[in-house]
Amino acid sequence: MPTRADICDTEDFFEMSLDCLCVAGLDGYFKRVNPSWTRTLGWTEAELMAVPSVDFVHPDDRERTLAGRQKLGAGEEMGALVNRYRCKDGTYRWLEWRSFGHPERGLVYAAARDVTEQKLADERLRQAQEREAQLERQLTFADRMASVGTLASGVAHEINNPLASVTANIALIIESLDVAPVNVAELRAMALDVKEGAQRIGTIVRGVMTFSRLEDERRALMDLRPVLELASNMTSNEIRHRARLVKIIHDTPSVVADEARLGQVFINLLLNAAQAIPEGHASSNEITLTASTDHEGRAVVEVRDTGAGISAQVIGRIFDPFFTTKPVGVGTGLGLSISHGIVVGLGGTISVTSEPGRGTTFRVVLPPAPSVTAPVAIEAAAAAIHATDAPARAVILVVDDEPAVGKAIRRVLMDHDVTVVTRATEGLELIAADQSFDLIITDLMMPEMSGMDFYDELARRFPDAAARVVFVTGGAFTPDARSFLDRVKNPVIEKPFGLKQLREHVERHFRR
Repeated sequence: MPTRADICDTEDFFEMSLDCLCVAGLDGYFKRVNPSWTRTLGWTEAELMAVPSVDFVHPDDRERTLAGRQKLGAGEEMGALVNRYRCKDGTYRWLEWRSFGHPERGLVYAAARDVTEQKLADERLRQAQEREAQLERQLTFADRMASVGTLASGVAHEINNPLASVTANIALIIESLDVAPVNVAELRAMALDVKEGAQRIGTIVRGVMTFSRLEDERRALMDLRPVLELASNMTSNEIRHRARLVKIIHDTPSVVADEARLGQVFINLLLNAAQAIPEGHASSNEITLTASTDHEGRAVVEVRDTGAGISAQVIGRIFDPFFTTKPVGVGTGLGLSISHGIVVGLGGTISVTSEPGRGTTFRVVLPPAPSVTAPVAIEAAAAAIHATDAPARAVILVVDDEPAVGKAIRRVLMDHDVTVVTRATEGLELIAADQSFDLIITDLMMPEMSGMDFYDELARRFPDAAARVVFVTGGAFTPDARSFLDRVKNPVIEKPFGLKQLREHVERHFRR
């Protein structure tokens, strides 16, 4: 049996505790509170016991607070509970509860610790981590743009070469058509050269757009070969004056990564390799880009050069931020550090071996993507069914502010009934007058009313027509455009598009 001293000790503990101690009824009212409640919240004992305790709880926390009380009333453990209690001055304090119920007595005994400062500290830490992550993204993008600046003249060179072929052959085609008799075979050969040159330009532009993309990381299942081709194409002009580029790209497992960031890694490695070799000795130097699969099924990419190499004194610092062996004004000193962060973030490793005077090898190892089974059987069956369908003419509306693009689409789709307009408002007027269009092809970025605004207006007024929209775009450059394409489920065709690509896309969409 507890003595009077024991009871006094208990009373002293209750009154003197820094935690907020209380006895509450299952009816929702406090029956007894210690002085810490007043020190913490500012309410008097009488004010705390005059109204249901849940009245002090922040509205967003009331549901789980009441759920915890129900558990205590049923004799169950409430578990951890953290909620906000309103102070007399209108602010809120965070309280962390430890409670147990006594259903027979209809009471709950509880201790609440004020964890407001801890919560505020956690929030400050979270905000600091967000700022750090944002800074890291900005530094990553800044390094990528620095690489674009380094590569600018080379990219211009790579575009100007096929562009010279395109413009010369088009001029010759026009000139030849004015002469009789027309040499059809020669015209065809020139047209094929134009097509090849345009495809080369398109490949370069897509590479620059991919590499220059400013947005948060977007990981997806991807094959390494296109990324390696992008990196080697972007750096080819920088390399060609210093070394021969040898590519040995075997099959590798697919990986889950962000295309722009992974491309940044390989561009950095190829640029470093090129800059380790002086200009003017291309015939006696070599940069080798290899891709393979190791015995553990991982993707392995190596960039090996025959440059000056890295001394043993500095190789251990090669991935440190702002450390560089390059002359002042060449590079940011962040490339390898950022590449290291990107690769490690993908669960991979990046390492370096070097021998002064004989060259350096960087090795990137990436884990394979989890196996994904694609529904190829269903797609193949659908394609087979469509292949046997009789051809049909679709009624198509094309909205593009570039008249030449609209005319080109009409020529490509000459087997269908195509109407072309250059303003989205004209398209809306046509659809309002006649909603029989089977397909609506619209450019995404247009002045006055964009393709995004055009679609939203269709969705509001003619939802069935909005479902039949296909977007064409030369690049979603703005955050609004990227956000829009993430939001809508309509198909998107990238410019420049091929004849077969556009026709097959229209046929597939028309027959859905």
